[in-house]
Amino acid sequence: MTTLELPQPTPQPLADPAPLPGQPLLPDGLAGWLAAGTAAALAGCGGGDGAAPPEAFLQRESARPDRSILAVPQAAGSAAAAPVPTATELFDWAEAHYADLLPGHPANQSSPPYTYRFYATTGNYLGVADNVVYLYGPASAGVLQNVGTLADFAPLVLATRYAYTDAQAARFLLHATLAASDAEIASVRALGYNAWLDQEFAKPATNANWDYLVSKGYHTNPDAAAVAMGVDSQVWQRLLSATDSLRQRVAFALSEIFVVGFDGVNGPYKQFQLAGFWDLLSANAFGNFRTLLEQVTLNPAMGGYLNTAGNQKEDAATGRLPDENYAREVMQLFTIGLYELNPDGTPKLGANGQPIESYTQDTVSQLARVFTGWNLSRPRGETGPEFMRRPMALTATLHSTLAASFLGTTVPANTEGSAALKTALDTLANHANVGPFIGRQLIQRLVTSNPSAAYVGRVAAAFNNNGQGVRGDMKAVLRAILLDDEARSDAGLAATGFGKLREPVLRMVQWARSFNATSSSGDWLVGNTSDPATRLGQSPQRSASVFNFFRPGYVPPNTPIASQTLVAPEFQITNESSVAGYLNSMQTAVGNGHADIKPNYSTELTLAADPAALVDRLNLLLCAGQLGAATRSLIVSTVSGMAATSSTDKANRVYAAVMLVMSCPEYLIQR
Repeated sequence: MTTLELPQPTPQPLADPAPLPGQPLLPDGLAGWLAAGTAAALAGCGGGDGAAPPEAFLQRESARPDRSILAVPQAAGSAAAAPVPTATELFDWAEAHYADLLPGHPANQSSPPYTYRFYATTGNYLGVADNVVYLYGPASAGVLQNVGTLADFAPLVLATRYAYTDAQAARFLLHATLAASDAEIASVRALGYNAWLDQEFAKPATNANWDYLVSKGYHTNPDAAAVAMGVDSQVWQRLLSATDSLRQRVAFALSEIFVVGFDGVNGPYKQFQLAGFWDLLSANAFGNFRTLLEQVTLNPAMGGYLNTAGNQKEDAATGRLPDENYAREVMQLFTIGLYELNPDGTPKLGANGQPIESYTQDTVSQLARVFTGWNLSRPRGETGPEFMRRPMALTATLHSTLAASFLGTTVPANTEGSAALKTALDTLANHANVGPFIGRQLIQRLVTSNPSAAYVGRVAAAFNNNGQGVRGDMKAVLRAILLDDEARSDAGLAATGFGKLREPVLRMVQWARSFNATSSSGDWLVGNTSDPATRLGQSPQRSASVFNFFRPGYVPPNTPIASQTLVAPEFQITNESSVAGYLNSMQTAVGNGHADIKPNYSTELTLAADPAALVDRLNLLLCAGQLGAATRSLIVSTVSGMAATSSTDKANRVYAAVMLVMSCPEYLIQR
């Protein structure tokens, strides 16, 4: 038996390993990893269950000498060796996940055939020889243990870089985009997450919503100014058909933070206002937050929605004061939130033990002065909607000349309006709250409703500095959200509190994209799906208020979610009526198409005679393989009980399988 030629350490009492939140202690199918040795060590110290690992487990010579390397198929169908971690990567991962056993970050050492690290405070050695991982010390009861190969650990060590199964790739895609497909699953597995993101970030934005309206002639239609023709189609066509799915997924998330809703938009050409606003969000999805904030502030739709357009300076003679609506919401909802935050998003507490407010009413009143003098930029005599996508213009005589003090900054009296605006937006964008406040909401929209403070902190750190000294880089923020261990680890599949309720709009979009739906008319006539009784209970760009369809901190009352002090934002629009409305709406869509949206089930129809294969395909595309065994068995059994003789029979099998999957809890709760 090979051992390290180093002094044997004195066994020390050990605490249980401390994995990251939600990280499983034992990787199933591997050689016990650290836990078996830990149990023996604890037993020797009067702790643990007293069970010693079997003798065969401890003998290196009895280990299998040639374990096969897991294969990752290329997009073209060929196979290549899956990425395998280096010894250093394995050591770093183990230290992060088992800090009690392997504390600190010692340097690599060499004693052929080993590369190893020694952890002096616990007396443990972790080494790699010939691609096999060994543990020696108190954690292994003083006996050298073979705990697996580097390849065995690859899916854990490299979880944030590569998908080792189709289900992992599909899960990533359902966090990052609007649907998974066979081609995208293969692409993610072939490229790895980082390279796939680089590819998506490099894609130019698809045809704008504005351009769609123009292509339909609405810009020259005299009725379009007063009648909201095309108002829903302009956004549905982008969500259902655009090839830049990551960008559109992020645009949808941003539309639920920087909210502009149909009912609150003022003035003519509502369809063009909303189209221009979505285009703005889409264009800035991978840009810089400071740029996004300024463009949102000066956007005509937002100007009308929160009263910046036409906002005038104070007038002592009439008692007029600047409108405070945007000044309040740009702080409360778009940048810093109500309370001062620590870098990990937890609230700072005052001497009284209560959260510290981020701003006061005086802050709002002072900041409101900055947002005066701005209005729509529409030259005299211009016809058509073009002014609804130009940034608002400043009329200097209507801008407040008073000094404005807010958030530790003062805009001196008589400061020119554009300069005052720049100071205000710089102050807001550089506030310490922005990273954790915006980062947490983006995590909620893309990955999970209840991210750990550590997860929020890592995302906020990426917001504060993208690694090159740039603050507010949205690409860095998105990469941090989507590639965090908390997002990518399979531990989240079973962790209590991880995941989120899929929004009804995203369910509809996922269905249409998963089955290559097209518009029979070319007009994408989905319409307004807001009615909870007969439709989805949610429709893009139709939030009833600036507070979105649901609040990020919503807690369903009198539920286990509440008793566990968790939040579940999407449940705010979930009730008996909306659940039935979703099922009825989707039943019509799945079988007959939604309005003129027609799916293509050609691949699924080839599997109709094999219900198990059909359900497995739907499980992968819709649920990323997360159907429970009992649910899968029930759906397979139900579909198997249906006739499969005629083409109509086979189509009905597909419709039933799709509908049943999209109605089950494992689908509705996205993990």
